[in-house]
Amino acid sequence: PRAAAAAAAADAAGDAAAAGSGPAELFAGMGVEDFFERSLGEWRSQRSSHNLAWAHFEQVESDVAIAPLEFEDEAVREVCERFGRDVKSAVYAVKMSWSGTSDWDEDEVLEGSTVLVVVKTDETSGELLRSEGYAETVPAVGKWQMEPNGTFVLVTPYDRASAEERIWFATPDLRMRVSMIRTQAVRGGCGWVGLAHF
Repeated sequence: PRAAAAAAAADAAGDAAAAGSGPAELFAGMGVEDFFERSLGEWRSQRSSHNLAWAHFEQVESDVAIAPLEFEDEAVREVCERFGRDVKSAVYAVKMSWSGTSDWDEDEVLEGSTVLVVVKTDETSGELLRSEGYAETVPAVGKWQMEPNGTFVLVTPYDRASAEERIWFATPDLRMRVSMIRTQAVRGGCGWVGLAHF
């Protein structure tokens, strides 16, 4: 059922683009606050990943929930304090939780949560503070930028790797993500396309 729904949503996105109302037109000029506002809610996600170093392919299905947080929330304050940022500089904050399964190990349940705090440098760029990172499960600070077509670009350095993510809305209910992780131990890395929808 999820695969069929995802395919239907992807077809709808393709039809919209063909009709001249693709992401570049629908979401052009979208600000970071609007981007996160549109991301709130419960999502179903399908992710395919390819590890170039290990020549491994993985398929992951998960449920993702993104909820807004008040700036006065203790979790938001802790993240800001950890990185020496004033909570007054934050423009948006969310808690993201997920639970999923992988075809690589069907007995393993992939679940967790992280707090994201958005800080602006100017209207189209800034920092994303994370209580738990993406490529490594440690607190992390990434640099974000909103492209003119509404794509959210995030680059996050870690101790042993760096991650670049590009996230955009194909339709109001279909969010796409492409990520690339580069590790220091090996040349190459893993990249995947994420597909999520209500």
